[in-house]
Amino acid sequence: MSDKSLVERLFEAGSHFGFKKSRRHPTVVPYLYTTKDGNDIFDLEKTNAALEAAKEVLKEAGSMGKTVLFVGTKDEASKLVKEAAEKTESPYVTNRWIGGMLTNFSEIKKRINRLEALLHEKENGELERKYTKKERVVIGREIDKLSFNFSGISKVTRLPEYMLVVDPRHDEIAVSEALEKGVKIISIMSSDCDASKIDYPVVANDSLQSSVSLIMEEMVAAYSEGKSAYVPKPVETRKPAPRRR
Repeated sequence: MSDKSLVERLFEAGSHFGFKKSRRHPTVVPYLYTTKDGNDIFDLEKTNAALEAAKEVLKEAGSMGKTVLFVGTKDEASKLVKEAAEKTESPYVTNRWIGGMLTNFSEIKKRINRLEALLHEKENGELERKYTKKERVVIGREIDKLSFNFSGISKVTRLPEYMLVVDPRHDEIAVSEALEKGVKIISIMSSDCDASKIDYPVVANDSLQSSVSLIMEEMVAAYSEGKSAYVPKPVETRKPAPRRR
């Protein structure tokens, strides 16, 4: 564990660098420290406070068995988001957000079921037996496409309670769907994003991998700590009613 404070580590990671003032969204003004050479600079004390608040929420979510959906489809963040999700055994979307993932989940679930069925047939050799070589090529492409779009949420059976998104401006459709379905949003977001749409905004550089990685590590640790304390409720088995004589 580093002896440096989290604020110092955020500074070293470049988390204080925002975009040009011309790209600034008015809702991030309270999180700014100054503007230097036309670029917004974040107040890392406020970033730190927001991060601590987000960590508390994630810790509580983990301790209550709540699901967090990790989202980050832009190139700079997708790998880090996927790694964070896998560490916490959480669902994730890092390739492409398909419209309806939250707002039309029943239809999305049909496509996930299709993927699961095809993978099962592939593993047990049914594809070899049932289809010609040409048909298997077509089915192989379908499996690749479905895996690309849905492999990260293939184990999801219900809507998540939380969404953790890196750069809500880039993944604005995901944010809109979360808002519509009442899914609480935690976000790492820079100065070009609308903080009013986010329940727990952590305003910091969302493009530098060093910044995203550090903040993600902190969030993952908090969520993992909560999850380790989670005790699933025992499934109640109803006793059969006594038979009348």
